[in-house]
Amino acid sequence: MAIVQVKDLIDAGVHFGHRASRWNPKMRPYIYGKRNLIHIIDLRETVRGMLRAYRYLSQLASKGSLVLFVGTKRQAKETIEREAGRCGMPYVNERWLGGTLTNYRTIRDRLKRLQELESLWLPTGENPAKVDIVAYMRSMLNESGKLESNKAPETAEIRRYSKKMVSTLNRELTKIRRNLEGIREMNRMPDALIVVDPKREYIAVKEAQRVGIATVALIDTDSDPDTVDLPIPGNDDSIRSIELMLAKLADAILEGKASLPPDQQTHKPRPAPSGNGSNVPATAPNQGATPPVS
Repeated sequence: MAIVQVKDLIDAGVHFGHRASRWNPKMRPYIYGKRNLIHIIDLRETVRGMLRAYRYLSQLASKGSLVLFVGTKRQAKETIEREAGRCGMPYVNERWLGGTLTNYRTIRDRLKRLQELESLWLPTGENPAKVDIVAYMRSMLNESGKLESNKAPETAEIRRYSKKMVSTLNRELTKIRRNLEGIREMNRMPDALIVVDPKREYIAVKEAQRVGIATVALIDTDSDPDTVDLPIPGNDDSIRSIELMLAKLADAILEGKASLPPDQQTHKPRPAPSGNGSNVPATAPNQGATPPVS
């Protein structure tokens, strides 16, 4: 059974590349032709790339490995969050912080700080591990989307601070949540990256290369395919194209996870954070596998 139909690819506009003047010559093997000064991507290569990525991700997920979704461009943000959540994987859709992979210890320290700031909003004596902290913090927001200390319980520590201090802490909390919300559950290094537009996410791709993590990428005609391990040539600017490709890759992860024991299938990397960050390991093991040679 075909993983993806060519008709679906055409309907989603996957075959549309960039203007011919912006192309990268290394993408020549993946280009079918040119029409109205726009390159047309060879969908046969897209299907081949998708099949290789699908098999690899399914195999990786069947071992319980982590796959990190990366896509910060406006067209990809919502889809990255939705599909990563659907298959229970971490994601980055706001801003790639330099050192997320190469300096993971510092990132873990910021995640611990996030847990400390969120614990200030809990009632005194409340165990953060027994609270759905994401939903709880959402209930603390006012109509304008800002944290409102008046909504916190009377015994919450945040009520003991002055207005100015609360404002300072809220700014810090909002900034950390914006950048690290998607990887707060990532308690170890990922084994693979799924990247939308590796030209834009070049820092993430370089870090993955440096630490030996395999990269699966939706790559357009203006990018260099040599920088990624498993390129999937396709339109990385169309929302429908991104949705279709990421949905198939998420399906591959779910298919691989289906072979895991039932207790691991439903496992989310960490359903509720610990207030002291004690569940974050002291080391960053397992630096990725090598993708299969097609």
